[in-house]
Amino acid sequence: MARNRRNRRRIPEEPVLLSIESLSHEGRGVAHRNGKAVLVHGALPGEVVQARMVARYSEYESAEAIAVIEAAGDRVDPLCLHADRCGGCSLQHMEPMAQIAAKQQIMLEQLKRIGKIEPQHVFEPLTAQVWGYRRKARLGVRHVAKKGRVLVGFRERNSNYVAELNRCEVLDPRVGTRLLDLSSLVGQLTLIDRIPQIEVAVGDNAVALVFRSLDQPTAEDCELLKAFGRRYDMQIYLQPAGPDSLLPLWPECPELDYRLETHDVRLQFLPTDFTQVNTSLNQKMVDRALELLEPAPGDRILDLFCGLGNFTLPLARSVAGKVVGIEGDAQLIARARDNARLNGIANAEFQVADLTATLAHVDWLHAPYDRLLIDPPRVGALEVLRHIPRIAAPRIVYVSCNPATLARDAGLLVQEHGYRLTGAGVMDMFPHTAHVESIAVFDRG
Repeated sequence: MARNRRNRRRIPEEPVLLSIESLSHEGRGVAHRNGKAVLVHGALPGEVVQARMVARYSEYESAEAIAVIEAAGDRVDPLCLHADRCGGCSLQHMEPMAQIAAKQQIMLEQLKRIGKIEPQHVFEPLTAQVWGYRRKARLGVRHVAKKGRVLVGFRERNSNYVAELNRCEVLDPRVGTRLLDLSSLVGQLTLIDRIPQIEVAVGDNAVALVFRSLDQPTAEDCELLKAFGRRYDMQIYLQPAGPDSLLPLWPECPELDYRLETHDVRLQFLPTDFTQVNTSLNQKMVDRALELLEPAPGDRILDLFCGLGNFTLPLARSVAGKVVGIEGDAQLIARARDNARLNGIANAEFQVADLTATLAHVDWLHAPYDRLLIDPPRVGALEVLRHIPRIAAPRIVYVSCNPATLARDAGLLVQEHGYRLTGAGVMDMFPHTAHVESIAVFDRG
Protein backbone atom coordinates (compact mmCIF):
# COMPACT_ATOMS: atom_id res chain seq x y z
CA MET A 1 0.00 0.00 0.00
CA ALA A 2 1.38 3.40 -0.95
CA ARG A 3 2.14 5.75 1.89
CA ASN A 4 0.31 9.08 1.70
CA ARG A 5 2.19 11.49 3.97
CA ARG A 6 -0.42 14.21 3.50
CA ASN A 7 -3.05 12.02 5.12
CA ARG A 8 -0.78 10.80 7.91
CA ARG A 9 -1.93 11.38 11.49
CA ARG A 10 -0.03 10.43 14.61
CA ILE A 11 -2.11 8.44 17.06
CA PRO A 12 -0.82 8.44 20.64
CA GLU A 13 -2.62 5.40 22.02
CA GLU A 14 -2.02 2.64 24.52
CA PRO A 15 -0.40 -0.50 23.03
CA VAL A 16 -2.84 -2.93 21.41
CA LEU A 17 -2.89 -6.68 20.82
CA LEU A 18 -2.83 -7.66 17.15
CA SER A 19 -3.06 -11.03 15.40
CA ILE A 20 -0.80 -11.09 12.35
CA GLU A 21 -2.39 -12.68 9.30
CA SER A 22 0.18 -12.29 6.52
CA LEU A 23 3.29 -10.45 5.36
CA SER A 24 3.11 -7.29 3.26
CA HIS A 25 5.23 -6.80 0.14
CA GLU A 26 7.51 -4.52 2.20
CA GLY A 27 8.08 -7.09 4.94
CA ARG A 28 5.65 -5.90 7.61
CA GLY A 29 3.09 -8.08 9.34
CA VAL A 30 -0.51 -7.45 8.28
CA ALA A 31 -3.29 -7.35 10.87
CA HIS A 32 -6.76 -5.78 10.94
CA ARG A 33 -8.23 -3.44 13.52
CA ASN A 34 -11.57 -1.64 13.40
CA GLY A 35 -12.04 -2.72 9.80
CA LYS A 36 -8.72 -1.29 8.62
CA ALA A 37 -5.41 -2.97 7.76
CA VAL A 38 -2.54 -2.42 10.18
CA LEU A 39 1.06 -2.89 8.96
CA VAL A 40 3.26 -3.93 11.86
CA HIS A 41 7.03 -3.66 11.73
CA GLY A 42 8.81 -6.59 13.39
CA ALA A 43 5.82 -8.97 13.32
CA LEU A 44 5.43 -12.26 11.46
CA PRO A 45 2.41 -14.18 10.15
CA GLY A 46 0.77 -16.34 12.82
CA GLU A 47 1.97 -14.20 15.71
CA VAL A 48 0.10 -12.30 18.38
CA VAL A 49 2.00 -9.13 19.25
CA GLN A 50 1.64 -6.15 21.48
CA ALA A 51 2.06 -3.18 19.19
CA ARG A 52 2.49 0.55 19.51
CA MET A 53 0.41 2.42 16.96
CA VAL A 54 2.61 4.82 15.00
CA ALA A 55 0.46 6.57 12.41
CA ARG A 56 -2.88 6.47 10.68
CA TYR A 57 -3.37 6.93 6.94
CA SER A 58 -6.49 7.04 4.83
CA GLU A 59 -6.19 3.38 3.80
CA TYR A 60 -4.25 1.75 6.63
CA GLU A 61 -2.48 2.21 9.95
CA SER A 62 1.13 1.53 10.86
CA ALA A 63 2.49 0.09 14.09
CA GLU A 64 5.59 -1.38 15.68
CA ALA A 65 5.71 -4.65 17.59
CA ILE A 66 7.00 -3.99 21.10
CA ALA A 67 6.41 -7.48 22.52
CA VAL A 68 5.72 -10.89 20.98
CA ILE A 69 2.98 -12.66 22.93
CA GLU A 70 2.76 -15.74 20.69
CA ALA A 71 5.78 -16.27 18.44
CA ALA A 72 5.74 -17.83 14.99
CA GLY A 73 7.73 -21.01 14.52
CA ASP A 74 10.01 -19.31 12.00
CA ARG A 75 10.98 -16.41 14.30
CA VAL A 76 14.72 -16.27 15.04
CA ASP A 77 17.00 -13.89 16.91
CA PRO A 78 18.60 -11.36 14.54
CA LEU A 79 22.32 -11.83 14.07
CA CYS A 80 22.85 -8.07 13.88
CA LEU A 81 22.64 -6.05 17.09
CA HIS A 82 21.28 -3.08 15.13
CA ALA A 83 18.50 -4.89 13.24
CA ASP A 84 15.73 -3.15 15.20
CA ARG A 85 16.65 0.31 13.93
CA CYS A 86 18.89 -0.04 10.85
CA GLY A 87 17.08 0.29 7.53
CA GLY A 88 19.49 -2.03 5.73
CA CYS A 89 17.50 -5.13 6.76
CA SER A 90 13.86 -5.68 7.66
CA LEU A 91 13.52 -9.46 8.06
CA GLN A 92 16.45 -10.68 10.15
CA HIS A 93 13.94 -11.88 12.74
CA MET A 94 12.58 -14.41 10.20
CA GLU A 95 14.24 -17.73 9.37
CA PRO A 96 15.87 -17.39 5.89
CA MET A 97 13.91 -20.19 4.19
CA ALA A 98 10.69 -18.74 5.57
CA GLN A 99 11.71 -15.38 4.08
CA ILE A 100 12.06 -16.85 0.61
CA ALA A 101 8.79 -18.77 0.94
CA ALA A 102 7.04 -15.52 1.87
CA LYS A 103 8.58 -13.78 -1.14
CA GLN A 104 7.40 -16.59 -3.41
CA GLN A 105 3.90 -16.12 -2.05
CA ILE A 106 4.06 -12.35 -2.57
CA MET A 107 5.08 -12.86 -6.21
CA LEU A 108 2.24 -15.32 -6.83
CA GLU A 109 -0.30 -13.04 -5.15
CA GLN A 110 0.81 -10.07 -7.25
CA LEU A 111 0.57 -12.09 -10.45
CA LYS A 112 -2.95 -13.14 -9.55
CA ARG A 113 -4.19 -9.78 -8.24
CA ILE A 114 -2.57 -7.42 -10.76
CA GLY A 115 -1.95 -9.60 -13.80
CA LYS A 116 -5.00 -11.88 -13.35
CA ILE A 117 -2.81 -14.88 -14.17
CA GLU A 118 -1.07 -17.83 -12.52
CA PRO A 119 2.07 -19.61 -13.73
CA GLN A 120 1.67 -23.13 -15.03
CA HIS A 121 4.73 -24.10 -13.01
CA VAL A 122 6.32 -22.54 -9.92
CA PHE A 123 10.11 -22.83 -9.91
CA GLU A 124 12.09 -23.75 -6.83
CA PRO A 125 13.53 -20.53 -5.37
CA LEU A 126 17.13 -19.69 -6.12
CA THR A 127 19.13 -19.15 -2.93
CA ALA A 128 22.77 -18.59 -2.01
CA GLN A 129 24.67 -17.30 1.02
CA VAL A 130 22.57 -15.17 3.37
CA TRP A 131 25.33 -13.39 5.33
CA GLY A 132 28.18 -11.28 3.98
CA TYR A 133 26.64 -11.43 0.52
CA ARG A 134 26.20 -7.74 -0.28
CA ARG A 135 28.83 -6.45 -2.68
CA LYS A 136 27.17 -3.15 -3.63
CA ALA A 137 25.93 -0.54 -1.18
CA ARG A 138 25.68 3.18 -0.55
CA LEU A 139 26.58 3.97 3.02
CA GLY A 140 25.47 7.19 4.65
CA VAL A 141 28.05 9.30 6.47
CA ARG A 142 27.24 11.79 9.22
CA HIS A 143 29.42 13.70 11.66
CA VAL A 144 27.57 13.89 14.97
CA ALA A 145 29.38 16.50 17.03
CA LYS A 146 27.37 15.75 20.18
CA LYS A 147 28.56 12.13 20.10
CA GLY A 148 32.07 13.10 19.08
CA ARG A 149 32.13 10.60 16.22
CA VAL A 150 31.35 10.00 12.59
CA LEU A 151 28.61 7.49 11.79
CA VAL A 152 29.01 5.28 8.72
CA GLY A 153 26.27 2.85 7.73
CA PHE A 154 22.79 2.46 6.35
CA ARG A 155 20.05 4.93 7.18
CA GLU A 156 17.82 4.26 10.14
CA ARG A 157 14.45 2.76 9.32
CA ASN A 158 12.00 5.46 8.14
CA SER A 159 14.60 8.16 8.79
CA ASN A 160 17.33 10.19 7.13
CA TYR A 161 19.60 9.65 10.12
CA VAL A 162 22.54 7.28 9.77
CA ALA A 163 22.27 4.23 12.03
CA GLU A 164 25.00 3.88 14.64
CA LEU A 165 26.67 0.65 13.49
CA ASN A 166 29.85 -1.08 14.59
CA ARG A 167 29.68 -3.68 11.82
CA CYS A 168 27.27 -4.98 9.18
CA GLU A 169 26.51 -8.68 8.82
CA VAL A 170 25.10 -8.53 5.28
CA LEU A 171 27.90 -6.50 3.70
CA ASP A 172 30.88 -8.35 2.30
CA PRO A 173 33.00 -8.84 5.44
CA ARG A 174 35.94 -7.00 3.88
CA VAL A 175 33.78 -3.89 4.28
CA GLY A 176 31.22 -4.92 6.91
CA THR A 177 33.93 -5.35 9.56
CA ARG A 178 35.54 -2.00 8.73
CA LEU A 179 32.76 0.47 9.54
CA LEU A 180 34.50 1.77 12.66
CA ASP A 181 37.74 2.11 10.71
CA LEU A 182 35.90 4.12 8.05
CA SER A 183 34.38 6.25 10.78
CA SER A 184 37.83 6.94 12.20
CA LEU A 185 39.19 7.77 8.74
CA VAL A 186 36.50 10.34 7.93
CA GLY A 187 36.94 11.82 11.40
CA GLN A 188 40.55 12.69 10.51
CA LEU A 189 39.70 14.49 7.26
CA THR A 190 39.18 18.21 6.79
CA LEU A 191 36.07 17.07 4.89
CA ILE A 192 34.57 15.57 8.05
CA ASP A 193 31.25 17.39 7.44
CA ARG A 194 31.43 17.29 3.64
CA ILE A 195 31.25 13.58 2.82
CA PRO A 196 27.59 12.51 2.71
CA GLN A 197 28.10 9.04 1.25
CA ILE A 198 30.56 6.23 0.62
CA GLU A 199 29.69 3.85 -2.20
CA VAL A 200 30.91 0.28 -1.85
CA ALA A 201 31.69 -1.97 -4.81
CA VAL A 202 33.30 -5.37 -4.34
CA GLY A 203 34.64 -7.39 -7.23
CA ASP A 204 36.18 -10.83 -7.33
CA ASN A 205 39.62 -9.21 -7.46
CA ALA A 206 39.30 -6.09 -5.28
CA VAL A 207 37.24 -3.88 -2.98
CA ALA A 208 36.51 -0.29 -4.04
CA LEU A 209 35.26 2.66 -1.99
CA VAL A 210 33.93 5.83 -3.62
CA PHE A 211 34.00 8.89 -1.34
CA ARG A 212 31.38 11.40 -2.45
CA SER A 213 32.54 14.84 -1.33
CA LEU A 214 30.92 18.26 -1.43
CA ASP A 215 34.32 20.01 -1.46
CA GLN A 216 37.74 19.22 -2.86
CA PRO A 217 39.96 17.25 -0.46
CA THR A 218 43.26 18.69 0.67
CA ALA A 219 46.59 17.05 -0.12
CA GLU A 220 46.65 15.78 3.47
CA ASP A 221 43.15 14.28 3.03
CA CYS A 222 44.32 12.46 -0.09
CA GLU A 223 47.32 11.01 1.73
CA LEU A 224 45.08 9.75 4.56
CA LEU A 225 42.71 8.15 2.05
CA LYS A 226 45.59 6.51 0.17
CA ALA A 227 47.06 5.18 3.40
CA PHE A 228 43.69 3.64 4.30
CA GLY A 229 43.52 1.97 0.89
CA ARG A 230 47.01 0.55 1.22
CA ARG A 231 46.44 -0.66 4.78
CA TYR A 232 43.20 -2.51 4.05
CA ASP A 233 43.89 -3.36 0.39
CA MET A 234 41.01 -1.27 -0.96
CA GLN A 235 40.76 0.85 -4.08
CA ILE A 236 39.94 4.48 -3.25
CA TYR A 237 37.97 6.80 -5.54
CA LEU A 238 36.76 10.38 -5.19
CA GLN A 239 33.52 11.71 -6.65
CA PRO A 240 33.40 15.48 -6.05
CA ALA A 241 30.48 16.18 -8.40
CA GLY A 242 28.10 14.11 -10.55
CA PRO A 243 28.46 10.58 -11.97
CA ASP A 244 31.07 11.68 -14.53
CA SER A 245 33.41 13.08 -11.86
CA LEU A 246 34.70 9.69 -10.65
CA LEU A 247 38.46 9.88 -10.03
CA PRO A 248 40.70 6.99 -8.95
CA LEU A 249 42.95 8.06 -6.07
CA TRP A 250 44.68 4.78 -5.21
CA PRO A 251 46.02 2.87 -7.03
CA GLU A 252 46.51 4.93 -10.18
CA CYS A 253 44.99 2.41 -12.59
CA PRO A 254 42.57 0.25 -10.59
CA GLU A 255 40.59 -2.61 -12.10
CA LEU A 256 37.42 -4.28 -10.83
CA ASP A 257 35.91 -7.43 -12.24
CA TYR A 258 33.68 -10.38 -11.50
CA ARG A 259 33.51 -13.76 -13.20
CA LEU A 260 30.74 -16.01 -14.39
CA GLU A 261 32.74 -19.19 -13.99
CA THR A 262 30.31 -21.64 -15.57
CA HIS A 263 30.35 -19.59 -18.78
CA ASP A 264 34.04 -18.61 -18.78
CA VAL A 265 33.16 -14.91 -18.83
CA ARG A 266 34.97 -12.09 -17.03
CA LEU A 267 33.31 -8.68 -16.74
CA GLN A 268 35.18 -5.51 -15.84
CA PHE A 269 33.25 -2.62 -14.29
CA LEU A 270 33.58 0.72 -12.54
CA PRO A 271 32.52 0.98 -8.89
CA THR A 272 29.60 3.27 -9.80
CA ASP A 273 28.28 0.91 -12.51
CA PHE A 274 25.17 -1.13 -11.91
CA THR A 275 26.10 -4.69 -11.02
CA GLN A 276 24.14 -7.30 -9.13
CA VAL A 277 24.45 -7.03 -5.35
CA ASN A 278 24.81 -10.75 -4.70
CA THR A 279 27.49 -12.32 -6.89
CA SER A 280 26.91 -15.94 -5.90
CA LEU A 281 23.17 -15.60 -6.56
CA ASN A 282 23.90 -13.76 -9.82
CA GLN A 283 25.79 -16.79 -11.12
CA LYS A 284 22.79 -19.00 -10.40
CA MET A 285 20.42 -16.45 -11.95
CA VAL A 286 22.42 -16.34 -15.19
CA ASP A 287 22.51 -20.14 -15.28
CA ARG A 288 18.74 -20.35 -14.82
CA ALA A 289 18.02 -17.68 -17.43
CA LEU A 290 20.06 -19.52 -20.05
CA GLU A 291 18.49 -22.82 -19.06
CA LEU A 292 14.99 -21.36 -19.47
CA LEU A 293 15.79 -19.65 -22.78
CA GLU A 294 17.01 -22.96 -24.26
CA PRO A 295 18.90 -21.23 -27.09
CA ALA A 296 19.63 -23.33 -30.15
CA PRO A 297 22.72 -23.03 -32.37
CA GLY A 298 22.26 -20.14 -34.77
CA ASP A 299 19.49 -18.43 -32.76
CA ARG A 300 19.09 -14.64 -32.86
CA ILE A 301 18.64 -13.46 -29.28
CA LEU A 302 17.66 -10.00 -28.02
CA ASP A 303 18.76 -8.93 -24.52
CA LEU A 304 16.98 -5.77 -23.35
CA PHE A 305 18.31 -3.64 -20.46
CA CYS A 306 21.58 -5.53 -20.91
CA GLY A 307 23.88 -3.34 -18.78
CA LEU A 308 27.48 -4.57 -18.84
CA GLY A 309 26.50 -7.76 -20.66
CA ASN A 310 25.75 -9.88 -17.59
CA PHE A 311 23.41 -12.10 -19.65
CA THR A 312 24.48 -11.07 -23.16
CA LEU A 313 28.01 -12.41 -23.04
CA PRO A 314 27.19 -15.83 -21.52
CA LEU A 315 24.43 -16.14 -24.13
CA ALA A 316 26.82 -15.27 -26.94
CA ARG A 317 29.33 -17.76 -25.59
CA SER A 318 26.69 -20.52 -25.63
CA VAL A 319 25.28 -20.05 -29.16
CA ALA A 320 26.78 -19.73 -32.61
CA GLY A 321 24.14 -17.19 -33.62
CA LYS A 322 23.91 -13.49 -32.82
CA VAL A 323 23.05 -11.82 -29.51
CA VAL A 324 22.00 -8.16 -29.49
CA GLY A 325 22.21 -6.25 -26.21
CA ILE A 326 20.32 -2.97 -25.75
CA GLU A 327 20.84 -0.53 -22.87
CA GLY A 328 20.04 3.13 -22.24
CA ASP A 329 23.33 3.99 -20.51
CA ALA A 330 25.96 4.73 -23.16
CA GLN A 331 28.83 4.23 -20.72
CA LEU A 332 27.58 0.77 -19.79
CA ILE A 333 27.32 -0.11 -23.48
CA ALA A 334 30.91 1.04 -24.03
CA ARG A 335 32.06 -1.23 -21.21
CA ALA A 336 29.91 -4.09 -22.53
CA ARG A 337 31.71 -3.81 -25.87
CA ASP A 338 35.05 -3.76 -24.05
CA ASN A 339 34.00 -6.86 -22.12
CA ALA A 340 33.09 -8.64 -25.35
CA ARG A 341 36.59 -7.93 -26.70
CA LEU A 342 38.16 -8.93 -23.37
CA ASN A 343 36.44 -12.32 -23.60
CA GLY A 344 37.07 -12.83 -27.31
CA ILE A 345 33.34 -12.86 -28.07
CA ALA A 346 32.57 -11.69 -31.61
CA ASN A 347 28.87 -12.59 -31.96
CA ALA A 348 27.55 -10.05 -29.44
CA GLU A 349 26.40 -6.64 -30.65
CA PHE A 350 25.54 -3.74 -28.33
CA GLN A 351 23.46 -0.64 -29.03
CA VAL A 352 22.28 2.34 -26.98
CA ALA A 353 18.53 2.99 -26.74
CA ASP A 354 16.23 4.42 -24.08
CA LEU A 355 13.91 1.47 -23.54
CA THR A 356 11.49 3.55 -21.47
CA ALA A 357 10.87 6.00 -24.33
CA THR A 358 9.06 5.58 -27.64
CA LEU A 359 10.95 3.17 -29.90
CA ALA A 360 10.00 4.34 -33.37
CA HIS A 361 12.94 3.87 -35.74
CA VAL A 362 15.54 1.49 -34.38
CA ASP A 363 17.31 -0.94 -36.67
CA TRP A 364 17.48 -3.76 -34.13
CA LEU A 365 13.67 -4.06 -34.31
CA HIS A 366 13.60 -4.66 -38.06
CA ALA A 367 13.96 -8.45 -37.87
CA PRO A 368 12.37 -11.07 -35.59
CA TYR A 369 14.27 -12.90 -32.87
CA ASP A 370 14.22 -16.50 -31.69
CA ARG A 371 14.56 -15.60 -28.01
CA LEU A 372 14.02 -12.47 -25.91
CA LEU A 373 15.46 -11.73 -22.47
CA ILE A 374 14.18 -8.72 -20.51
CA ASP A 375 15.82 -7.48 -17.29
CA PRO A 376 14.18 -4.09 -16.63
CA PRO A 377 14.45 -1.70 -13.68
CA ARG A 378 11.65 -1.46 -11.11
CA VAL A 379 9.35 0.44 -13.49
CA GLY A 380 9.14 -2.63 -15.72
CA ALA A 381 9.12 -2.88 -19.51
CA LEU A 382 5.85 -1.26 -20.58
CA GLU A 383 7.22 0.53 -23.66
CA VAL A 384 9.10 -2.57 -24.81
CA LEU A 385 5.91 -4.64 -24.70
CA ARG A 386 4.38 -2.46 -27.42
CA HIS A 387 6.90 -3.98 -29.82
CA ILE A 388 6.45 -7.63 -28.90
CA PRO A 389 4.73 -8.41 -32.26
CA ARG A 390 7.78 -7.06 -34.13
CA ILE A 391 10.25 -8.95 -31.94
CA ALA A 392 8.13 -12.09 -32.44
CA ALA A 393 10.17 -14.27 -30.09
CA PRO A 394 8.52 -17.65 -29.40
CA ARG A 395 10.01 -17.62 -25.89
CA ILE A 396 10.62 -14.74 -23.46
CA VAL A 397 12.51 -14.83 -20.17
CA TYR A 398 11.72 -11.89 -17.88
CA VAL A 399 13.99 -11.10 -14.91
CA SER A 400 12.25 -8.80 -12.43
CA CYS A 401 13.16 -6.74 -9.36
CA ASN A 402 9.55 -5.65 -8.74
CA PRO A 403 6.72 -8.20 -8.52
CA ALA A 404 4.07 -5.53 -9.16
CA THR A 405 5.45 -4.48 -12.55
CA LEU A 406 6.23 -8.09 -13.42
CA ALA A 407 2.58 -8.90 -12.77
CA ARG A 408 1.39 -5.97 -14.88
CA ASP A 409 3.69 -6.87 -17.78
CA ALA A 410 2.92 -10.58 -17.50
CA GLY A 411 -0.79 -9.81 -17.77
CA LEU A 412 -0.18 -7.84 -20.96
CA LEU A 413 1.96 -10.58 -22.49
CA VAL A 414 -0.72 -13.18 -21.82
CA GLN A 415 -3.90 -11.22 -22.46
CA GLU A 416 -2.80 -8.96 -25.32
CA HIS A 417 0.05 -10.81 -27.02
CA GLY A 418 -1.01 -14.45 -26.79
CA TYR A 419 1.75 -15.82 -24.56
CA ARG A 420 1.46 -18.39 -21.78
CA LEU A 421 3.13 -17.86 -18.41
CA THR A 422 4.90 -21.21 -18.44
CA GLY A 423 6.70 -20.73 -15.14
CA ALA A 424 7.86 -18.26 -12.50
CA GLY A 425 9.85 -18.27 -9.28
CA VAL A 426 11.73 -16.01 -6.93
CA MET A 427 15.45 -15.48 -6.38
CA ASP A 428 16.84 -14.43 -3.01
CA MET A 429 19.11 -11.63 -4.23
CA PHE A 430 18.62 -9.61 -1.00
CA PRO A 431 18.31 -11.95 2.03
CA HIS A 432 16.90 -10.36 5.20
CA THR A 433 15.16 -7.62 3.20
CA ALA A 434 11.72 -7.44 1.63
CA HIS A 435 13.10 -7.07 -1.91
CA VAL A 436 11.52 -9.64 -4.22
CA GLU A 437 13.51 -10.66 -7.30
CA SER A 438 11.96 -13.15 -9.67
CA ILE A 439 12.28 -14.81 -13.05
CA ALA A 440 9.48 -15.84 -15.41
CA VAL A 441 9.28 -17.61 -18.75
CA PHE A 442 6.62 -17.02 -21.41
CA ASP A 443 5.86 -19.16 -24.46
CA ARG A 444 3.82 -18.03 -27.43
CA GLY A 445 0.62 -19.83 -28.27
